[in-house]
Amino acid sequence: MKETWTKIEDWLKKNAGQVYDSLNEGATDDDFEELEDLIDKKLPDDFKAFYRIHNGQVAASPGLIDGEELLSTERIMEEWSVWKELYDKGVFDDSVSEADNGIKEDWWHPLWIPITYDGSGNHYCLDLSPDEGGKKGQIIRIWHDSPERELIENSFKIWMEYFADD
Repeated sequence: MKETWTKIEDWLKKNAGQVYDSLNEGATDDDFEELEDLIDKKLPDDFKAFYRIHNGQVAASPGLIDGEELLSTERIMEEWSVWKELYDKGVFDDSVSEADNGIKEDWWHPLWIPITYDGSGNHYCLDLSPDEGGKKGQIIRIWHDSPERELIENSFKIWMEYFADD
């Protein structure tokens, strides 16, 4: 993942210094442990390797991923907790999504871990509980007010490699 981050950093230094300056130091084992305890699931190794280099961005910074904030582990926990509270209250009980193959038809699932934030409640998520035909750790797109649940990529690593090459 170091090579992927190097490509991203090199481009940002030349073209988007403000975004480069918003990158946090790498995540620690304690950061991962706290997040894994909250979601009650282990995070994929490729995700951890990437986040060990930069733990997302400073909150409310100009977005790195398609104009969206790359969430730090702390911000992931905040966004996840908002969704989890709504889920626990039954807000999504009567809602069904229009999910691509390999994604559950839930409106939101507790093992859909938000990793970006667009400022309006929408996220790219790490899917740790795919449906039949899906792959654990796949990247999906969820919308807070629209039923589409789109498969973006089969792994965090591949998604980031494509992003870096773009």
